[in-house]
Amino acid sequence: MKLLKRIFRLKTILIVSSILSICALTLSYLSVFVHPETMRFLPLFGLGYLIIVAIHILLLITWVFVKSRIWLWVMLGALLLGGNLHFRSISIGWDDENTLKSQEYKVLSYNVRLFDVYNPSSKNALENKEAIFNFLKSSNADIYCFQEFYHQDGSDEYNTKETLTDRLKTPYHHARLSVSDYRKQSFGVAIFSKHKIVSQGEVSFDEVEKTFNYCIYVDVVAKKDTVRIYNVHLQSIHFQKDDYALFNEENPQASNENSQAFKLLKKVLVAYPIRAEQARKLTEHMKSSPFPIIVCGDFNDAPMSYTYNRFHRFLDDAFLNTSFGIGRTYAGKVPAGRIDYIFHDQSMGSSNFVIQEGKLSDHYAISCSIFKKE
Repeated sequence: MKLLKRIFRLKTILIVSSILSICALTLSYLSVFVHPETMRFLPLFGLGYLIIVAIHILLLITWVFVKSRIWLWVMLGALLLGGNLHFRSISIGWDDENTLKSQEYKVLSYNVRLFDVYNPSSKNALENKEAIFNFLKSSNADIYCFQEFYHQDGSDEYNTKETLTDRLKTPYHHARLSVSDYRKQSFGVAIFSKHKIVSQGEVSFDEVEKTFNYCIYVDVVAKKDTVRIYNVHLQSIHFQKDDYALFNEENPQASNENSQAFKLLKKVLVAYPIRAEQARKLTEHMKSSPFPIIVCGDFNDAPMSYTYNRFHRFLDDAFLNTSFGIGRTYAGKVPAGRIDYIFHDQSMGSSNFVIQEGKLSDHYAISCSIFKKE
């Protein structure tokens, strides 16, 4: 009798867990299509998609051993309901060597975290900055897009615009920087190019001076054709030191953990609708471009999100074209996964997508070759 009760209890737990898994997975699908302003909590299910789908698959496998056909098909149906959405976070692409390519050039995107200028150790800061410069030079890209770019006029160490122009052999550049009166410091986004920039501009966000998030674009004559390249840095969450403590193995402020977690959750939920509105403005501007477009940047959002979907509707994600696996572009303590992207026009192809291996910033650089399809 006790054995029967235990079996019944375990099966009840399995059924309840499966129902919760189906609901969570369905909500993660919906997060792609529903504006975050409509349902504030919904983006959290998109953010947790990989964990949710992993749990769902484990439960599905469990039902195989339990030998319940009904629940097996129900769980499988919920998984299949996502269709191609699953292949935004999990890539099974590869380079097609048979693709005819012409006018190929390499694009690199990198959130450089201000070249580590605020490192408490000035020696380490300069060493890390030099390591970033050396990495950029060795990458030998044609076009570089930087987020959290830093420049200081009159500084021998951080006169970065001139230094990068010289070292990367990129005579053309465009930047959108907020200038601080203190020590003539500048912060923002920048594009450096080996190819001629024939025009340039900016897509403005609301309250931009408070957020320091920008989008700029340049029209570049690359291998005979003109291409418009956008460099994007969407709304950040603005983590503070106490927020990062939540992700430490040993949290010295464990007694305040719940309060800090609530504050962090509030920051995350506030940022989602702001990014969605920024994405709307950007995609509307992009659709009016007279040239094929490439979009690089730090989106601060996962592939299973409303923001990502705004771009993915009409552009190709270069990572999905030629990479295999999940990918991780955020190198910080927060398990954010892939939040940096290179999108391109569907008339173009991409190959050799690379995520930087060495950690020099709180993001990994991403790069790929882009070409005109024959």
